[in-house]
Amino acid sequence: MGMVFGGQLVARALKEQGVSHLFTLCGGHIQNIYDGCLDQGIRVVDVRHEQSAGHAADAWARVTGQPGVCAVTAGPGVTDVVTAVANAQRAQVPMIVIGGAGPRGTIDKGSLQDMDHVSLMRSITKWSVSVPEGIRLAEYVQSAFRVATQGVPGPVFLEMPLDLLAFPVQESMVTRYDNSRTAARPAGDPAAIEDAARLLRDAQRPMIVCGSQLRWSRDEGAITRLVEALEAPVFLNGMARGAMPRDHAWVYGQCRKDAFREADVILIFGTPLDFRMNYGGPQAFNPKAKVIQVDLDGAEIGRNRGIDVGIPGDSGLVMDALAAALSGLKADRAQWKAFLDGKEQAKLAKMRAELESDQAPPNPLRVCAELNRFLKPDTIVIGDGGDFVATAAYTLNVRRPGLWMDPGPLGTLGVGPGYAMAAKLARPDSDVVLVYGDGSVGFNGFEFEAMARQGIKVTAVVGNDACWTQIYRGQVDMFGKERTPATKLAYTRYDKVVEGMGGHGEYVEHPDELRPALERAFASPLPALVNVKIAKSDFRKGAISV
Repeated sequence: MGMVFGGQLVARALKEQGVSHLFTLCGGHIQNIYDGCLDQGIRVVDVRHEQSAGHAADAWARVTGQPGVCAVTAGPGVTDVVTAVANAQRAQVPMIVIGGAGPRGTIDKGSLQDMDHVSLMRSITKWSVSVPEGIRLAEYVQSAFRVATQGVPGPVFLEMPLDLLAFPVQESMVTRYDNSRTAARPAGDPAAIEDAARLLRDAQRPMIVCGSQLRWSRDEGAITRLVEALEAPVFLNGMARGAMPRDHAWVYGQCRKDAFREADVILIFGTPLDFRMNYGGPQAFNPKAKVIQVDLDGAEIGRNRGIDVGIPGDSGLVMDALAAALSGLKADRAQWKAFLDGKEQAKLAKMRAELESDQAPPNPLRVCAELNRFLKPDTIVIGDGGDFVATAAYTLNVRRPGLWMDPGPLGTLGVGPGYAMAAKLARPDSDVVLVYGDGSVGFNGFEFEAMARQGIKVTAVVGNDACWTQIYRGQVDMFGKERTPATKLAYTRYDKVVEGMGGHGEYVEHPDELRPALERAFASPLPALVNVKIAKSDFRKGAISV
């Protein structure tokens, strides 16, 4: 064996982990990795802001189930990706961030872009470390994938100093291991499974809430088997959207608050009792309800409220165990189902007028209804925005898990273009739709240049109300219409901006223009943006933004 450069070792180690795409913004500290990627057949995808590289790595994991990888240069390259890493950490998404650094011999001498990256990243990653020597580069890549995927998934940061990447080492001295991670998942304590099953057998009004951790289970179909064994309403959020068909008799989307107030047993899978569920407090949950909580992180169980049964484990495996324990259950749910059906239909009826409205400019719900016509069974939908995206989440029909992506609980705006690029590259035969708020376009909209230049077809729809509406609505309620600084925008022609970057643009002001504009946008081989001037709507009135 001869000598091998560090950048080659990194690329080879990435290839061994199944990596086919590396997301990046160029920098001198990391260019040796690019050279190695060319030899290994790894596509280097460049973006216009490191935040988008991080979001792309995040989205790659959400779409494929395997960690995405990005590489950023030292100093501001690392600081620019911090938001994307924090977003992945809060959403429990596995990703690997490789950060460049100056040569070890110049640390603390004032070299270009020298700073303490490892400490900066430590609070928002599962592991943040600087690789100590060139012969261990491959070993640290292996370890990064193991740490990112085991237990609760999350991001890992690897700092790789320039001298380790640029200098050769003796290949016979390189450290790496076969079988460096396991695919096994925690299945749940059998005694806790039986305790939960006992509560569920006695329940009159059970309900199920299933969140993002289902995405990391190998058995995503287990949710259907449990729902049908228990005959209970299920509410899907986060990356679990699409895990069951929207027209399934027990799938609900509009009446979750009503179910929480009336349920006598609440079964929660893989989603925290955070602000989205009013922290599990009595203002949200029936105070007399029994609560069963299942989570990969045992420390999450019982946070913010007491629970009756806690099961650390993989959502799919615990679902299957519960379904088996409930086999043969005969329950009369007719009254419970009739109550929920009534609440669900009443709310859908209230929406229907806006879904079918011919007012101009178009109502946000009407825009979503038209867009829904273009969604295929494998279409990937990405939400990047506030009020308009929340409206879309209630109306767009996503049919499988991994086909809906939004920032998650950190609420990060600007995720859209990076998510969209990675989604299209991961599933080139699927349409990728970016549902955009006009405020969010301002974060990373220049990625349309990167899409056009690299042949990445994405179709975006902007709900343009010239306002940060989700914030503005609460601002008006608290302070009055005359005291609303920093929330007004202009009716900017984002379609023209995209055209100027090599894409396809459409502008819509009337409902009759919606369908033809969408048809042209989807048919165009170029990345496209449909900029829709939308009317105000009270659909989201009362929604909180803090």
